[in-house]
Amino acid sequence: MRYTTIGDRRVSALCLGAMKFGSETDDATSAALLDRFVAAGGTFVDTADCYQYWVEGFEGHESETFLGRWRRERGVTDEVVIATKLGAQPTVPGTGAETKEGLSARAVATAAERSRERLGMDRLDVLYAHNEDPRTPLPETLEAFAALVGEGAVSHLGLSNHRAWKLERARAVTEARGWPRPRVLQYRYSYLQPRLDLPLRSAGHMHATPELLDFVRAEAAEGREYTLVAYTSLLWGAYTRPEKAAELDRAYDHPGTPARLAVLDEVARETGATRNQVVLAWLMGSDPKVVPLVGVSSLEQLDEAIEATDLVLSDEQWRRMAEAG
Repeated sequence: MRYTTIGDRRVSALCLGAMKFGSETDDATSAALLDRFVAAGGTFVDTADCYQYWVEGFEGHESETFLGRWRRERGVTDEVVIATKLGAQPTVPGTGAETKEGLSARAVATAAERSRERLGMDRLDVLYAHNEDPRTPLPETLEAFAALVGEGAVSHLGLSNHRAWKLERARAVTEARGWPRPRVLQYRYSYLQPRLDLPLRSAGHMHATPELLDFVRAEAAEGREYTLVAYTSLLWGAYTRPEKAAELDRAYDHPGTPARLAVLDEVARETGATRNQVVLAWLMGSDPKVVPLVGVSSLEQLDEAIEATDLVLSDEQWRRMAEAG
């Protein structure tokens, strides 16, 4: 297993997504996947307080509730870092993002306490603002986050699906007021790159832009490190399953896609790895480095991802992939 850091905390360079655990993925399979991940040295797990309210038969909170039960049954404590998110849970059953809780001071305090209870944690390891809340001034959210850290309820803060200028605003506000800076960023990102002038079909997804990546690099040069976590890193299986590739957003339908896939196949042949493994290795070797977040539903899928942490691309291979298309 490869490792990276979040502040002073060492975590696996591969993050296991628990979105479907305890809901679409049954409890026995969910537990088996977590057990295998931890046995292989995995220490970073991702969830949110709203997973999966949009699936018929579920209300949200199922993933957090399952993870809390798994932690109790396995006696898991500080060895596994669990990151969760708040702000996107609907306040009215049967509705969606139009009634989401948002990021007001009151909503942040209430949601964080509920997440701690469900997960069975005195202190949340990583807490993200799930997405932007145009109704709440950013300083109000940041102050509420700072209060949680001050109370010992949260260790590290993060922002997910926020535009790059808001990251800079957050940096400036927290620096000026002496508040802890959100240092973990979560965005959609993979090897194949969509056209950024077309909207993504998936509601709520925000893709990491070149501007955002440049922001992270520039901040690192100034001594302000961020950990960048990439969800949808394998594009729902589109690299290996033709039916999934056919379902990709039209934003991926451009000349750069086949050009990148051709080089991906070249590197896969050179390394003897699968397409998915090369994609994960490319992300982990990127500048800035990226922690791929993978969602899996079988042990075979998980093992393939875990094995990718042992694959290190040469500088030439990485550049060839990056410059394709």
